[in-house]
Parts: sequence; structure tokens; C-alpha cells
Amino acid sequence: MSDISIKPIVMPKWGLSMSEGKLTGWLKQPGEKVAVGDELLEVETDKITNVVEAGDAGILRRAIGEPQTVYPVKALLGVLADEDVSDAEIDAFVASYVTPAADEEEEGEEAGPSYEFVDLGGGIGTVRYAKRGDGARTILLIHGFGGDLDNWLFNVDALAASDATVYALDLPGHGQSVKILADPTVAGLSKAVASFMDAVGIDAAHLIGHSMGGAVAMRTALDHPPRVKSLALIAAAGLGPEINRDYLAGFVASSSRRELKPFVEMLFANKDLVSRQLVEDLLKYKRIDGVGDALRALSSSLVEEGEQETLLASARDGLKVPVLVVWGAEDRIVPAAHAAALGEGAKVELIEGAGHMVQMEQANRVNAALKEHIAAAATG
Repeated sequence: MSDISIKPIVMPKWGLSMSEGKLTGWLKQPGEKVAVGDELLEVETDKITNVVEAGDAGILRRAIGEPQTVYPVKALLGVLADEDVSDAEIDAFVASYVTPAADEEEEGEEAGPSYEFVDLGGGIGTVRYAKRGDGARTILLIHGFGGDLDNWLFNVDALAASDATVYALDLPGHGQSVKILADPTVAGLSKAVASFMDAVGIDAAHLIGHSMGGAVAMRTALDHPPRVKSLALIAAAGLGPEINRDYLAGFVASSSRRELKPFVEMLFANKDLVSRQLVEDLLKYKRIDGVGDALRALSSSLVEEGEQETLLASARDGLKVPVLVVWGAEDRIVPAAHAAALGEGAKVELIEGAGHMVQMEQANRVNAALKEHIAAAATG
């Protein structure tokens, strides 16, 4: 029997910085049949916990990984195989499996997205981005206020696997991009997105935006119609006046872990997902020179007298591309009721058990909706 019928289940790599993860528990038991897409196990990273889905079908013949144990990326956690594969063949496969060294893993096809930098010119400055895959469809991911490209930690590889080339950037004022904002508005950030597309040679793309990034993506689609093939708005700003101004003010003003943590917890339906490292990483970002000024300028342009200043829903007739709206039903930052703002011009996916960071909290469901949306837009 060839090893091709034996499929390893390994510790995934989510993002460039992940080197290990904790197996928190199995969702399938040895002997159970597994279909492609079934949830196999949960893994906790230094950012958040996520579910690992099966990429192959078969029977779970071995559950090698022990719950509450930390394993390096690509370590063997389990084995899928059909019932006609003998126990001896599986034992031999397990015994011969060698976890790739970190440098070997980075060179392989399964390596995470690499970070690159490009100067956008025009007074905008340098931005960081990641690129994954080399498929026919081009996808551009745009994060939200105070975020960075790692907000797409659980989405980049899933989207790249659907015949796509995926880009995710740090908007100006965020992540490792330039911290001085020449134009701290949705329109200014949209200009930066268009300049980024020019700089890396993207003629047109499927845009996916989260929160403030959703408003930026929509503004880009309105201002540059030929460059946008489809639009996916995830918990998007700009679709209604209501917003949690206490969150924005608290996030901007917080200068310690104790102050910041309650506001980060507001982003999730399950606040237990907020790790100490996630809060620490946000604090490190907020302490960089120029970040405070950038966030305050953006916040002032986004919200006036407690309501969203930039409203784009009234321009929905100007959208000439397929639109998907995704929202976490328990969003405490922007009301999920805004999902209906575009009327019949958009397909809406309301996801239970998720908050504002729905693309992280319910990544598998969001990825499935995004892939279906983009595939339909690409063939429509």
C-alpha cells in the first residue's frame, strides 16, 4: 500500500510569525469517518484559538497529539487513512515522519505569507504587505481601525487555496506601515489602496474589507469601478450612523494592558479568546511614535458627535459589482443591523456566535462564504 493513501494531520502555520501551537482538544475521535471540511481539532496560538478543518477525507486512524500540549508547526498530530490501510503501514508512517525544521518549512510550498514593503509615493509613504498564492483570481484584504494584516491570520491561506493570489496590506498608520497620515480619512485610505494596487501591479481585484477597511473597500469600488471585481464587507463601517464610541475612545486612550484588555474583549463574542499576547502586541503597536496621532486623527474623521461621519450606503446604486456583507450577530462595535443597509443589492451572511472580529472568531464559516462569493463573481 502506498503512503499516498495515508494523510497526515499536522500543526498548522497561521501567519508568518507562528512557530508553535497548543492542541487544546480533538473534535473527532479515532475510528470516526472524516469528510473534507470537517472540524478535526482546536489549536490555540499566541493570538487566538481556531479550529483545524480536514483537507482530506478518510478515517481518523491515529490521534497522536495530546490535548493541552504545545507542538511546533508541522508536527504530526494525527493520521487519516481508509480502512483498507493496515495498522502496520500506519505505524510505519508515524515512525518515519520527521517534523520539518523551521528553515525548511519556510522554504516549502506550505510556508506562510512573507512580509514585503513598497513605497507608494505621492506623499503616502511605505507600506507593509503579504502575498500568498499565485492563482488566477486576485484578492486584496483591507483590515480595520487599529488592526494590521495579521487580522487575516486565518483567512489568507484558505483564500489562496481557491485558485487565488491574495494580498493583505497594513494601511498607512497601522502595523509596520508609515505612521504619518497625509489624509486621515476613508477617502485618503482608499487613495492609498489604489496606489498600492498600482505599485504591486494589480489591475483589478476582489476587495475584502473589515470594519473601517470595509468602508475603504467600498469607497474604492465607488471611485475606481474598473479595478474592483467584487466586494465583501465584513462588519463594515460606513453603512449606518451607530457605532460604539466608547470602544473607539477607550482603544485610542489606553496605555496599559489593564486599560486596553476590556476594549479588545469587546471585539469578540467570546472574550476568553483574547490572549495576553494579543493585548501585548497591540500595546507595542500603540507605543510606536506617530501611532497615537494617527489613530486620533482617524477616529476624529470617522466619528463626530458619537455617530459615524462617513456614510456610504446611500451610494449603493453606484456599486456595479457583486457585494457580500458578512456580520457577527453579537457585534458590539458596529450593529449587525447595518448588514441590511445595502438592501437587495447585497447578499448577507449573519453568523451566530461571533462578534466584530468574525473573520477570526468564525474563520471557517467566513472563508466558505468568501470563497463562494468570489467564485460566483469570477464566473458570473
